[in-house]
Amino acid sequence: MTRQSRTSPAGSERSLHQAYDTALLDLDGVVYAGGEAIAHAVESLAAARADGMHLAYVTNNALRTPDSVAEHLSELGIPTEAGEVITSAQAVARLIAEQVEPGSKVLVIGGEGLRVALRERGLVPVDSAEEEGLAAVVQGYGGPDLQWSRFAEASYAINRGVPWYASNTDLTIPGARGIAPGNGAAVEVVRIATGAEPQVAGKPLPPMHRETVLRTGAERPLVVGDRLDTDIEGAFNGDVDSLLVLTGVTDGAQLLRAEPKYRPTYVDRDLRGLLTGQPEVVAAGGPEGGFRCGGWTAVVLDGVLELRSGDGGQPDAIDGLRALCAAAWTYAGDGSCGLEAGKALARLGL
Repeated sequence: MTRQSRTSPAGSERSLHQAYDTALLDLDGVVYAGGEAIAHAVESLAAARADGMHLAYVTNNALRTPDSVAEHLSELGIPTEAGEVITSAQAVARLIAEQVEPGSKVLVIGGEGLRVALRERGLVPVDSAEEEGLAAVVQGYGGPDLQWSRFAEASYAINRGVPWYASNTDLTIPGARGIAPGNGAAVEVVRIATGAEPQVAGKPLPPMHRETVLRTGAERPLVVGDRLDTDIEGAFNGDVDSLLVLTGVTDGAQLLRAEPKYRPTYVDRDLRGLLTGQPEVVAAGGPEGGFRCGGWTAVVLDGVLELRSGDGGQPDAIDGLRALCAAAWTYAGDGSCGLEAGKALARLGL
């Protein structure tokens, strides 16, 4: 299925872990939230791996090193090697190394993940804007305790004309207590102080996709994520298929409003979706038209998305969402669907 034709979630007769050779998995909101494994993640990933699927963990969070991420995943019951973790810190470090001299000094506004990635590329992380011969400023998520003075340090250098890079621009990051400001919010602080624009490496931009392909060697990858504006758009930009899971920041209403670049190939509740086929969404026919998936039919009537279920009990809610997506995305074409869908989503509990 090409990205230009995506007006409906796709179906797959084969289970996704058999149809694709590598799962490129986001972490926050997909595998874990607030450091704890999301329900069904551990057993689903174990089953996919046991049946031959390669797993790679691709995260825009530049705070932790691949070693620490792999250790954390292993502690959760998901055995992982550092080489199976790809971070936006690695992607931005490669981007900087391609544009500055080897051994250049780079001002780091962020955590240890950035420092390790820079050293891997032969660059020298420093802490002061006053360093002689400063070649770049790089900004990545530094955790909730990153001091305000670090943003000032970045601004001093950038205002003198030092090139600015950012690992990613995710405005939010999910945690155990809810949604918190992400690196994108911190980037906005520096942007306001400088009027400058950083070069960005992380999802959904090409440097991150390139880093992932280089490190994994995936031939038939499936991007698995919870965010439309990073995971799914990144898959779109890379022209690869994607699975959206509803365990993170994206809800049903956002999914129905998605423009083409934010529309996933597949939609499922959680990582159990890797282990199953995906049902077809088909045209319903009849005088009202619409789209059918499982026991649900979605139609557009008088500017409202409506959902109907057939006889024989309550059908699977996720099939209803898939049908709604087809109706909404077809109606919107190349735009964003503005149809009222509150009652239909309430029926699904999504």
